[in-house]
Amino acid sequence: MRAFFAITLLFILSACADEVELGTETSFSGSTMGTTFTVKVIDLPKTLPADEVQARLSELLKGVNDKMSLWVKDSELVRFNTSNSTEWVEVSLDLFRVAAEAQRISAMTDGLFDVTIEPLIKLWGFSTKSMTRETPDESALEAALKQVGYEKVSLRQEPPALQKSNPEVTVNLSAIAKGFGIDVLSDYLESQGIENYMVEIGGDLRVKGTNARREPWRIAIEKPDVTSRSVHRIVAVHGAGMATSGDYRNFFEKDGKRFTHIIDPRTGQPVTHRLASVTVLSQTAMTADGLATALLAMGEIAGPKLAEENGIAAFFLIREGEGFVEKRSSHFDVYENQVK
Repeated sequence: MRAFFAITLLFILSACADEVELGTETSFSGSTMGTTFTVKVIDLPKTLPADEVQARLSELLKGVNDKMSLWVKDSELVRFNTSNSTEWVEVSLDLFRVAAEAQRISAMTDGLFDVTIEPLIKLWGFSTKSMTRETPDESALEAALKQVGYEKVSLRQEPPALQKSNPEVTVNLSAIAKGFGIDVLSDYLESQGIENYMVEIGGDLRVKGTNARREPWRIAIEKPDVTSRSVHRIVAVHGAGMATSGDYRNFFEKDGKRFTHIIDPRTGQPVTHRLASVTVLSQTAMTADGLATALLAMGEIAGPKLAEENGIAAFFLIREGEGFVEKRSSHFDVYENQVK
């Protein structure tokens, strides 16, 4: 599970607007992956009909769903999850690429990012199929933990295949597949000669070039507020994927204690640190998507440390009293300076 954010696209007006030759913005939208997508293209080529672009975007997203969705009954991922075999299961190159990136992030974060975590999500009531909102007993936790662990899934590149060491292990790619879908649409746009665009799915996005005012795309990072939606900071983004993950939309309280949907797969318990949200900028939306979740799980000390050591452009909002304090990696600062 992931907490997804409504990221607002802001256009900052120029004092010399009459001197700017404005571009023409064409928008496309629809539903996908249990949420919505929006694509904004600046100066769509005249040889590329808008209705054909809309159809192709929807077709590409359907292809991603058919491979990685847990809701498409015969998707590749569902077939792998429901298989009782511990033999190699051949998969598409796309599914292999996403699983490989997920495993890389898992190894980098000492298992705090883990695509096999679904049994724990269900146990704590954070799955859409199981909204019990109850604290599980120790025996149930122990049983679920036997099915969890990224090292229980192996990858083979040629031909692409996945293998699980325990037939009960399942894989949930929801914390990274959305970013991959964004990259698929972005790559399509670029293949058509489009150099200025924004692709957004469920709040995560990837942009290139400039907006219709010939300015960098400016994206708002949401304030981690349970009661309302407001902007904390605006970031100018160019040629990158951007994803935000937070713990303040999906949680429950019991006996005066707060339980977030961000679960440590090593202990089976929701995390208890003060980190409220993480925003990551990366070359691809897939990597930004996975890293945002991973760094959030790591907390306000280990997360920034890992980002700094691994060249990750990350922005952290940490609870302090009634408000929040910012922390960011030096790579985030360098990136911002380059695009302003």
